[in-house]
Amino acid sequence: MTMNQFKEKVLEPIFYSLPIRLLILHLRKNQLLLLCWVLLFSVVMGSFGKNLGIPYLFLDPEYLGKVDFLSFFIVGISMGGFTMAYHITCYILDGPDFGFLGTLSRPFAKFALNNGIIPCIFIVTYIIYIVNFQLQNEFNDPLDILIKVAGLLAGFVTMLILLIIYFRLTNKDIFRYVASNVDKRLKKARVSRVRVMLNLKKAKKSYRRVDSYFNLKCQLQKAPVVSYDKEIVLKVFDQNHLNSVIIEILIFVMILGLGIFRDKTVFQIPAAASGVLLLTIIIMVTGAITYWLRGWATTTIIAFFFMLNLVIKYDWASASYEAFGLNYQKAPAAYTLENLHELNRKDYYQQDKQATIEILENWRKRVLTQKGDSLHKPKLVLICTSGGGLRSALWTMVALQAADSVTQGGLMNHARLITGASGGLIGAAYFRELVLKEKLKLRPPAPVILAANSVETTPSVYSPLYLDNISQDNLNPVIFTLLVNDLFVRYQTFDYLGLNYTIDRGYAFEEQLNKNTGYVLDKKISDYIEPEREALIPMMLLTPAIVNDGRKLFISPQRVSYMAGYQDEGGEEHEKIKGIDFMRFFERHQAGDLRFLTALRMNAAFPYVTPNVTLPTNPKIQIMDAGLTDNFGVSDAVRFMHVFQDWINENTSGVIMLCIRDSQKNDPINEPSGTSLLQRMTAPFRFFYDNLFNTQDINNDDRLEFARSWLKVDLHPISIEYVSHQQKVGIKYTGAHQYKPIERPSLSWRLTGREKNSIIQNINQSENQQALQKLKQLLEE
Repeated sequence: MTMNQFKEKVLEPIFYSLPIRLLILHLRKNQLLLLCWVLLFSVVMGSFGKNLGIPYLFLDPEYLGKVDFLSFFIVGISMGGFTMAYHITCYILDGPDFGFLGTLSRPFAKFALNNGIIPCIFIVTYIIYIVNFQLQNEFNDPLDILIKVAGLLAGFVTMLILLIIYFRLTNKDIFRYVASNVDKRLKKARVSRVRVMLNLKKAKKSYRRVDSYFNLKCQLQKAPVVSYDKEIVLKVFDQNHLNSVIIEILIFVMILGLGIFRDKTVFQIPAAASGVLLLTIIIMVTGAITYWLRGWATTTIIAFFFMLNLVIKYDWASASYEAFGLNYQKAPAAYTLENLHELNRKDYYQQDKQATIEILENWRKRVLTQKGDSLHKPKLVLICTSGGGLRSALWTMVALQAADSVTQGGLMNHARLITGASGGLIGAAYFRELVLKEKLKLRPPAPVILAANSVETTPSVYSPLYLDNISQDNLNPVIFTLLVNDLFVRYQTFDYLGLNYTIDRGYAFEEQLNKNTGYVLDKKISDYIEPEREALIPMMLLTPAIVNDGRKLFISPQRVSYMAGYQDEGGEEHEKIKGIDFMRFFERHQAGDLRFLTALRMNAAFPYVTPNVTLPTNPKIQIMDAGLTDNFGVSDAVRFMHVFQDWINENTSGVIMLCIRDSQKNDPINEPSGTSLLQRMTAPFRFFYDNLFNTQDINNDDRLEFARSWLKVDLHPISIEYVSHQQKVGIKYTGAHQYKPIERPSLSWRLTGREKNSIIQNINQSENQQALQKLKQLLEE
């Protein structure tokens, strides 16, 4: 075969085939639709959102606490719906460009079949990455993986079949229109109606081509038959388009309906399915708008966004998120410099400082009673835990369990303050509550020492059960609520302490965390006033950042105005007030009734995942993650030491600052990445984000260095760090072991099984074991 023959018989038929022409048309015209596919490819291949754990939501979807056939089946259903929405939208936008489709039977089915190149490539790619992930990260045997892949394909095919059946029953093709018109005209014609209809049916069945109908028309010269023209073809497309829009509207209504039952866990579909549904809505809206508005679609979309911007700007439709427990019906507090100075007066400073000194005295008496030595000066422990989502929550829990266990309860007996950010404080709050219940005899007081292969029937605060609890998925309900509720109309409400609040994804986050932790954290912050005052548990200081001006909001059951503005001996304030005392500032708004889970969420308000809370002030202030100002809590611990330095110097033998970090402080220095044009354009932003925590570390080290100059007792910083390492893992289906490099777990509210195991085992690293032994030695002095 010559080159010309090969080109004519092979290349040209392929190039001019309908699938390739549709693909080229999408590249030229439908970039928005292709962008959705690019996003999906990027996610499953780990090129998008890997640091946030987004790919794991697709590669290891969780439903009802399990990753199994059903969870993949639901993701498959959502992918099938997305694929059909893609076909429908393309058919609406591009079908008329291929007019001959209107002359075929079931034109939409043939269009979708030829439009399937991208969906087919994606499904194959998706399956390959699922298999690889399950082998490398979850270490499942081939049968388990086969079942999961079968679930995905079953869901995908099920949705396609259901929608194809719908279109087959409702869509009309050219044959139905011609037959209908012929039937009408034959009523006035002399030709046998039966004979003509039989010929029509025979032609349709034998040839499925329009030529048969043209030949048939020649037999009807004496009958006034309708002409086969463009008008009939357009009717076919319009009728098919209408059915497509109807199914899109039904899917949209179904999604909104899921919001009504969002509190039922059975309706909380995997986060991956929720994300795909969001893309489905985007594609469907694009198709519907284009169908109804034609050439005005782009102008209408631009006008809509301008109108939406005005509505939000002038607060015509409030989209604020509230702090549960605060009374928003009261007049808003004035957030002005004058009011800030008024609430940070010297007398308030002294009152709050003296109240905290009484707490420290109660703690000292309690420790001396335990020691049986009235002359003993105990070590004061300050716990600083870093933010980092569920990764940090689990690591903090692991570290506190290990540290308190190795010191035989000494850590929590000597700890007087816990600071930090995001997930770290959530883990610390959970452990602190378990310790409180143990001291109040609400839980078996003695640690349970397990023999080999024994069963733990009376869990203590050191039980692995609590590690399982704190590490459970907290992302699915948040993403699901974002999809079915927050993105549209937040119409559901709930009551808390007699006040009514709107349900949002913040509420979903709190309820899931509440469920995961056995409902032990479902308290008001004022419920901790007495336990902290009696020194049963250490104080906890939550310090979310105020978006308006970068100041800190100091949330504590106690009044802590001394944290907001330092007073020198003359009683004069610094020019810059560093924050506000939540309990005093919002006293009229029932600050003590703030839900503790809400306070934890405010301190962990990760952008876009959990919403920024708006507080009842004038002007309104919004709250963001504490990691924005100090992700490690060291600056607040140093300020606390500085305020109470005289008492510490007189009544303690030293300060231990236990820093629990979910990252290595001294990371290896990496080679600079390539400097493409895009990288150069984004370099200033990347520098700020990539080095934010490094800058905080340097500033915190400076604070600790200065602290040694005014602290008369020894200061002992101890770090317990999570560091990625090589982990020995077993392969279930071979019984062999191999070492796998463990990447740092993602910054997310969901962890894979491999990530959980890596975090739990990391406490056994030699550096961490040395830190624990150093802590034990210092507390025994």
